[in-house]
Amino acid sequence: MGTWKARVSAGIFFVCAWPGALAAQQAMTWQEVRAKFEAANPSLRAGLLSIDESRAAEITAHLRPNATLGVTADQVNPFAGGPPHSTFGSLLSVATLNYLHERDHKRELRTESAKDATLITESSTADLKRNLLFNLRMAFVQALRQKAVVKLARENLTYYDKVLGVNRDRFEAGAIARVDLDRLELQRVQYESDLQTAEVSLRTAKIQLLAFLNDRTAVEQFDVTGPYEFSNEIAPLEEVRQLAMEGRPDLKAAVESVEKAKTDHKLAVANGSTDPTFGFDVGRNPPIDQYVGFSVNIPLRIFDRNQGEKARTQIDIERNERVLEAAKAQVFSDVDSAYAAVTGAQILLRPYKERYLQQAVGVRDTIAFSYEHGAASLLDFLNAQADYRNIELNYLNLIGTYLDAANQLNLAVGREVLP
Repeated sequence: MGTWKARVSAGIFFVCAWPGALAAQQAMTWQEVRAKFEAANPSLRAGLLSIDESRAAEITAHLRPNATLGVTADQVNPFAGGPPHSTFGSLLSVATLNYLHERDHKRELRTESAKDATLITESSTADLKRNLLFNLRMAFVQALRQKAVVKLARENLTYYDKVLGVNRDRFEAGAIARVDLDRLELQRVQYESDLQTAEVSLRTAKIQLLAFLNDRTAVEQFDVTGPYEFSNEIAPLEEVRQLAMEGRPDLKAAVESVEKAKTDHKLAVANGSTDPTFGFDVGRNPPIDQYVGFSVNIPLRIFDRNQGEKARTQIDIERNERVLEAAKAQVFSDVDSAYAAVTGAQILLRPYKERYLQQAVGVRDTIAFSYEHGAASLLDFLNAQADYRNIELNYLNLIGTYLDAANQLNLAVGREVLP
């Protein structure tokens, strides 16, 4: 009976814990994280709304001037002692319609300037996305790095516990002194500390990643997965530079700003021209009875009140051209710096993968075997353990450095050129 109850309780516990366990196992890849970020990040969504605002401004810029309608009723005679006819007998009624005609393509230039502003907004939003994706990828890489460090720390602790078990048996057999066993057990604190620090860092990285995704999922139920490795493949520098010149959204925004400045200057020149107002009126004026009329009002440009705006927009063209030159120089600087960081990390990682990792494992196992058989000192054993731990940790950190540099190169180019 007791066994049956225990099985039922265990089954209930498994059913209750099963959804949470499944949720914890749903690790997201980089593509999934990026897709969720693009759909849910509030900063990015706010940037996309600014494009809609700019397009709405295009509608306003394309509007034509409204005509004005005027109605006049004059020569009303409400006073006693006037002419013998009725009060409205001599009423003068006039209806006037006026329309301002914009010359020199002012409306078209306003529309073009508004469309140029929309293009700049689109490029600026793309640049916002570029920078946000860089920060997102940094958080993603940090989570992968800490997962790798946690795994290494657990493996080191497990291995060291096995070593401690062997040396406790040796102590019981009188093969080593009590002080040597105590020193070995004290060394375990370092491995425990490594594991705890790595777990806290992993939790922090996940929290930061969830903030980018605007996700309220519990940290315990959120995980990421992906290759934590480096690649020897990289395109030639000139090809990467060309991709950056074609794809950097901030550079596109600088080019579009020059075009908008030129359009604004044309608009400033056009705004200096006079716009006539055409009028049409119809009225009734006793005893003439009914009539129609036509008028044209033309402002006299005795003084050019638009000289300052013409000069300002001309200077703005030159200023934006200088900004464009600076943006191009910055693109080359960003690409070259990131490219050097990537290739430098690759150079450092190759000998680790080709020899150092295998050598560290070999030295650790050899010294451990020698110490257990009395052919090596305790100091040699502890040093070999520390060397292995440092080599493995340095390798993981170097991979993280490579992935960060690859992310920096993607930021410099404006698209993913390295996975």
